[in-house]
Amino acid sequence: MTKILPVIMCGGSGTRVWPESRETLPKQFIPLIGERSTFQTTMQMLDDPAFERPIVISSVDYRFLIADQLREIGAQADIVLEPMRRDSGPAVAVAAGLAARRSPGTVVVVLAADHVVRDQPGLVDLCKKAAEAAKEGYIVTLGVKPDAPATGYGYLRPGAQIHEGGEVLKLEAFVEKPDRATAQSYLDQGYFWNSGNFIFRADVMQAEIAKYEPTIASAAEGAIDAAKMDLGFLVLDEASFQLAPKKSIDYAVMEKTTQAALIPADIGWSDVGSWRAVWELSKRDQHGNSVRGHGVVMDATNVHVRSDETLTTVVGVSDVIVVTTQDAVLVLHHDHGDKVKQLVQQLQRENRREAGEHKRIFRPWGYYQSIDSGARYQVKRIVVKPGERLSLQMHFHRAEHWIVVRGTAEVDCDDLTKLVHENESIYLPMGCKHRLTNPGKIDLELVEVQTGSYLGEDDIVRFQDAYNRG
Repeated sequence: MTKILPVIMCGGSGTRVWPESRETLPKQFIPLIGERSTFQTTMQMLDDPAFERPIVISSVDYRFLIADQLREIGAQADIVLEPMRRDSGPAVAVAAGLAARRSPGTVVVVLAADHVVRDQPGLVDLCKKAAEAAKEGYIVTLGVKPDAPATGYGYLRPGAQIHEGGEVLKLEAFVEKPDRATAQSYLDQGYFWNSGNFIFRADVMQAEIAKYEPTIASAAEGAIDAAKMDLGFLVLDEASFQLAPKKSIDYAVMEKTTQAALIPADIGWSDVGSWRAVWELSKRDQHGNSVRGHGVVMDATNVHVRSDETLTTVVGVSDVIVVTTQDAVLVLHHDHGDKVKQLVQQLQRENRREAGEHKRIFRPWGYYQSIDSGARYQVKRIVVKPGERLSLQMHFHRAEHWIVVRGTAEVDCDDLTKLVHENESIYLPMGCKHRLTNPGKIDLELVEVQTGSYLGEDDIVRFQDAYNRG
């Protein structure tokens, strides 16, 4: 049996399911369906003898979040970090380059971290079948049979069987997202949806990228050659990688190559690209209503309510999505899911923090969350994981008062080191060098009260940092 090298693409921002998915915590790391994130469920699916140790390719911003989510499920992977986003073309080029360094004939499967597959054993089985075609030099994609004339997917036109009686078909055309009338014609002609999963031999993909996008090929090779290890992560070289144009693998290769093939895939696939898709994948009552968290629905049909903390009630409406977070509420009709991305773009133009940032901000050591703020004060909740520590730092414009509510804090303040226990506090004057460490075996939780003339997160001078941040 051919061993397959899985590569998980994990760097997107997922704005179509805002406000839960934002730049600081995108949808692949959120339990949109079930109790695990889509990234975690994808990783768990790869616990099969057919697969080698996976590679995860993501943004440098998500490195510690990825490591934490892998630890939660007991999974391991090699994590490769892009210094900036360049779309899927350069990412696939890097995947092929890394695989070819093991062996040019390495068979690779590229999977998206933010998709849902209900029939995971079925996907594993298809990967094994596709690997045999990939060994022959084909770039194989999984084609999903459409159930509607969707305008949000690319389409695949199948051709003849590659081997008589086999499941693998030639891919005659790879076309981008159509309008509705064109989508209906594709449906009538037996086209498939493009699932965004690809299986290929490393040297074949390298050759096709070099043929059609030589700039991407050279940028990826340079980025790998000059990559460096940092705290267990492989960081691609920034100067080389930024030379790659932003281009999807669809545009870069799949629409041009003559090596493309497809396998029909009836595996319950969804890219979870809208709130309507989340509703469709969720458990619903006899009226079509789905509630996750603190929600109540009355005299309504086909309603999806999500709220982790705030009681959210919906009465007398139909075909509506209501999402409540700590700092934003979205009310959306099912038919307007494609406008959420436009909404986020409008919020970005208005410089609204909520467009890309949650109230809870994750850091390598844990997270902090804003509770209250005013003209010259701010109150935060801070949680530090066992054994972790913040940087040794100083603030020019604010003083801080820490009150420990759970666990024990080890506090450095200039030349003083002190243990602060539950129900105790410590004051850190403006300008002092200070650091917070959790020496215990449980989470350290504290309330921080900041006072001063400027309370921005950029008022930090770091002297030492365990996570190599600037």
